[in-house]
Amino acid sequence: MRIAILAGLALAASSCQTAKKPVPLLPAKTAPALTATVPAPPQPPRQTQSTPPQPTTPKQTQASAEPKAETKTKAKTQTQAATPAPEPDPVGELVVRVEKQYQAGLDAFHSGQTDVAKQDFDNAFNALLGSNLDIRSDDRLENEFERIVQGVNHLDLGGLPSDSEAQKSEPAPIDETNGLTPPADPKVKAKAQAEIKSTHSDLPLMMTDQVAGYISHFSTSGRGTFERAFARSGRYHDMMVKILKEEGVPQDLIYLAQAESGFHPLAVSRVGARGIWQFMGSRARGYGLHHSMWVDDRQDPEKSTRAAARHLRDLYAQFGDWYLAMAAYNSGPGTVQAAVRRTGYADFWELYRRNVLPKETRNYVPIILAVTIMTKNLSQYGFDDVSMDAPMAYDSVTISYPVDLRLVAQCVDATQAQLQELNPSLLRLTTPKEGTFELHLPAGTKGQYQTAVAEIPRDMRLWWRYHTVQPGDTLASLSRSYHMPVKSIATANHLDGTELEAGAKVIIPVSAGKHPFNDNATYARRITRYKVHKGDTVETVAENFGVSAQMVRRWNGLRGGDSLRGRRVLALHLPVTPSSEVVAAKSKSPASTRKATQTAAGKVPGKTTQSNDEDRSQQASVLHHKVKSGETLYSIANTYKTTVAALKRNNGNVATLRPGMILVVQQSQ
Repeated sequence: MRIAILAGLALAASSCQTAKKPVPLLPAKTAPALTATVPAPPQPPRQTQSTPPQPTTPKQTQASAEPKAETKTKAKTQTQAATPAPEPDPVGELVVRVEKQYQAGLDAFHSGQTDVAKQDFDNAFNALLGSNLDIRSDDRLENEFERIVQGVNHLDLGGLPSDSEAQKSEPAPIDETNGLTPPADPKVKAKAQAEIKSTHSDLPLMMTDQVAGYISHFSTSGRGTFERAFARSGRYHDMMVKILKEEGVPQDLIYLAQAESGFHPLAVSRVGARGIWQFMGSRARGYGLHHSMWVDDRQDPEKSTRAAARHLRDLYAQFGDWYLAMAAYNSGPGTVQAAVRRTGYADFWELYRRNVLPKETRNYVPIILAVTIMTKNLSQYGFDDVSMDAPMAYDSVTISYPVDLRLVAQCVDATQAQLQELNPSLLRLTTPKEGTFELHLPAGTKGQYQTAVAEIPRDMRLWWRYHTVQPGDTLASLSRSYHMPVKSIATANHLDGTELEAGAKVIIPVSAGKHPFNDNATYARRITRYKVHKGDTVETVAENFGVSAQMVRRWNGLRGGDSLRGRRVLALHLPVTPSSEVVAAKSKSPASTRKATQTAAGKVPGKTTQSNDEDRSQQASVLHHKVKSGETLYSIANTYKTTVAALKRNNGNVATLRPGMILVVQQSQ
């Protein structure tokens, strides 16, 4: 008993000592330092004097570690043998792929590459929505989709739609020119130096090696860029000079626009600057230029010129020098101000020499000076035969309703392309749904438009169309082409009989949300991101974009109902015409080809057919035609010596053309 009691006391004492051993605490986590630091050597844990730690010999440590390592290895081997190989996880793999693309978009956006960011975000959406997996089937997919939608929604991507009806942007010439630093030709420099003395300009002109280098560039390899810009300047020259004068700035600042965009309203730079005057979004808003899903004022030639003049005037007031003002227009006033403070010189050429400005800003001013000198001395550089385009003459009408430009074109006997050119600020083929908009029409057509559009109900001006009657058109044929009842067409046009006069215009009362080609439409693979607005529902969004509500729900994982509460962005696919392969496959059917040939020849289906030889002689050769901007069914039919009715019949009764469509054309041999 004594031995047992003594052993118990010894064990208790040992346990107490062990329990009192201090446990070192981990330090709280802090943000990593921006500069590299040398880590301090680890400090031993503090120990209390009353309970010193028991020493452990190396042999004891090694002896105790070996069995543990051996046991751990055996357990790991047994676990690997018992655990089957992991099954494929397509959902997890898809989420990883989508997340990688989304992160690439964020990186591009934060580095200023807005267009690249948009493409990455589109790729992420396409990978997620284009898979065979239902987003609603797995929480991981649904959560990833919501995360991307919310993330993209918080970014300022310019509010531009990415659909087949959007205005097509052009690369800004300044991007290409700015990347060059052409060498100066001594002869060119001497010649230009002499010309400056007799050249009148309200901007200070100076000849340097850099300016001479760009004069050489625009006279040789960059000649086409200069020619196109000078020719286009005629469309806006008078308007711009007038505004620059009204705002009290040098009128020769117009050459800044020539260097920036080549006078193209749809010019977009690599960093997202847009319009003739290449405004960035934030700077544009500061000068009253707004952009939305429907309109971007940066692409309005008159509004953007007014804003640019005021911005340049403010920059001159800040720096007191037009060269520094132009440099600040390019890189921002903060960049130039910092360079001035750093060097103590408020002189562009001194800042250039000291290399304290970004490369594109250092090249920017010499480019503008070179363009100014050359434009004022065209004959000296061999541009005598280049003439300026005629000014853009147009009528204006302020409207407070949404209208489709295709309907406007039909009202004034113009083409869709002409209307888009007159209204470059429109991002889509429709005017804004809310507020007012100043619609530009071909000169002399204001009255014609107002008379024609008055026949269309205000709430149907996005959908209803005018059809110009072609020889052979009947109410029955229009009914088949537009999938509209004869009675509806007759009622809309107040027709008593069935006779139609060639050349007359007939109203086609297309149902809201329906398009004549919808029954045979496929959907674009490219995603259109739509920011949900207050009051939007699934039905109204589907109606606006001409797709079914069911497809909107499917693309966005909506479980039903009409509410969009909690949704900020919707992913949509715009309807497009059938691909050439699908239509071509249909057109190669012997029965359909024979029937089409007989109908075109005046035969009635069901009657006795001709002999095989005659049948073969009347077979049509199948061609594919890519629709160009401004073309109509009538013009295409004339080109291929066929009929409008035949074109419609062979292309799913298509009634509205868009640039890029592929039409099947059958030419009689």
